[in-house]
Amino acid sequence: MGCVYSRSCIGQVCIPREARIKQVENARGAEIDVFSPAKSEGQDDQVQELNQLSFGRDTEAGIKRLSRVSAQFLPPDGGRTVRVPSENYELRYSFLSQRGYYPDALDKANQDSFCIHTPFGTDPNDHFLGVFDGHGEYGAECSQFVKRKLCENLLRGSRFHVDPVEACHAAFLTTNSQLHADSIDDSMSGTTAITILVRGRTIYVANAGDSRAVVAQRRGKDLVAVDLSIDQTPFRTDELERVKLCGARVLTLDQIEGLKNPDVQSWGTEEDDEGDPPRLWVQNGMYPGTAFTRSVGDSIAETIGVVANPEIVVMELTPDYPFFVIASDGVFEFLSSQTVVDMVALHKDPRDACAAIVAESYRLWLQYETRTDDITIIVVHVNGLNNVMEGTTSPGPTMIPSTPQVVELTGSESPATMSMNSRNQRVRHDVSRARLRAIESSLESGNVWLPSSPAHRKTWEEEAHIERALHDHFLFRKLTDSQCQVLLDCMQRVEVQAGDIVVQQGGEGDCFFVVGNGEFEVFATQEEKHGEVPRVLQRYTAEKLSCFGELALIFCPAGIINHFRPPCVV
Repeated sequence: MGCVYSRSCIGQVCIPREARIKQVENARGAEIDVFSPAKSEGQDDQVQELNQLSFGRDTEAGIKRLSRVSAQFLPPDGGRTVRVPSENYELRYSFLSQRGYYPDALDKANQDSFCIHTPFGTDPNDHFLGVFDGHGEYGAECSQFVKRKLCENLLRGSRFHVDPVEACHAAFLTTNSQLHADSIDDSMSGTTAITILVRGRTIYVANAGDSRAVVAQRRGKDLVAVDLSIDQTPFRTDELERVKLCGARVLTLDQIEGLKNPDVQSWGTEEDDEGDPPRLWVQNGMYPGTAFTRSVGDSIAETIGVVANPEIVVMELTPDYPFFVIASDGVFEFLSSQTVVDMVALHKDPRDACAAIVAESYRLWLQYETRTDDITIIVVHVNGLNNVMEGTTSPGPTMIPSTPQVVELTGSESPATMSMNSRNQRVRHDVSRARLRAIESSLESGNVWLPSSPAHRKTWEEEAHIERALHDHFLFRKLTDSQCQVLLDCMQRVEVQAGDIVVQQGGEGDCFFVVGNGEFEVFATQEEKHGEVPRVLQRYTAEKLSCFGELALIFCPAGIINHFRPPCVV
């Protein structure tokens, strides 16, 4: 579900405004540092062993090892408990942040960070949790900066005690401006941010990016996942339209490389994107390539609509909501919101739930990828909360617009209660292609990403023609979609002139051909009374989806197959 703003205010959303901040008492709660094995004494060998096991033959051993290593960084007593005296209930929570595995950068820092302040400030009824997922070369620095400054700005905001919605909105924008002004280079780096402020029995969820908050709701005998945030990506029609109005080009990597039709602006859902999501680009360049539409930092992406304005959800807790989860997208890349809720429900202790979810997320990353993302999760159990009045129904989450001053929060202008549990659909089930990580790798190394070489680059029409030609071919009909894509990627365009001989009997046949255009004839000479006469035995044309040269693939000696040239498209 998108923001509840009118089309007339879209322009205002795209231009972050400076929030006026008055200094108030700076009361800060206790802060919990982020776990990163790289920063933990004596753990590097264990994490290295974990990575080796995970890529070895015994994957399950690697996952079990992950659980043991992760457990050392969880609260020793299982979970921590804090009371909310005004409503006479308890919050019991636990947390875990696992550094990702990157084969090309084994010592890469954990770019995720998180904070838990219990209480938040001086009021024992206020509690604050946040997860920050950094990206780019300076992503770790950005997430740490935002984690610290966002809490300070929220507490110092003049509206914090009066209007938490407006205070959260102002804190995000102020933090964004401070990051721009800081010495950290946020031109191509930044962080997503999702936070939850618990005030009595009311929770305020502020989100900028694609991390996620989920609450479990009892419906009869079932526990149903209800999303408290909606991933801000170009898959959302409202976000797509907004960034386009700000000047962004929205294309997948395949589209920007010319492999697919760039005019097709419908990408389905994040579940069936095949690992190639739509990204944002400036009009005349191949950057920044962000797959999200909101973030803190990213000053270059901000010029095309990637803003820090949060979407804010307000919800009243009741006994029908036994726990909630806040996590980075490293968890939700392969696990749905409902799966996460189901896994938490299996464990009475939030500490065990954190370890199980991180381990399963890590396992799935290794199953479908050659690396893992950083993975961070906070699980909070709500214990002892009673209904205010008997017979009251559980209110659902309400989305507050990104610019709260535009939409009145009272009377007929009040945003309607919205059901959001079906809005987030990102769960990948197929192997993504290696080049889909080219953008992230180039940003982290400081190099400019370039598309594949012209020799292998094909238009989306050419690729579609090759796919049709190979669809029923006896050599390729059993290939998976990912294997077909590998085949397409290695084929290159070859142009010949009329009269050229492409393959000659007795010559070295080292290529398989798909006819792209023109006509190719197979000649053979036959003995007749007047000597040898050439005869046309076969004609290959693009209209017939013709292919030839299969024997070059069938009879390649296994030991020297890599020495053969890739198949060619004519």
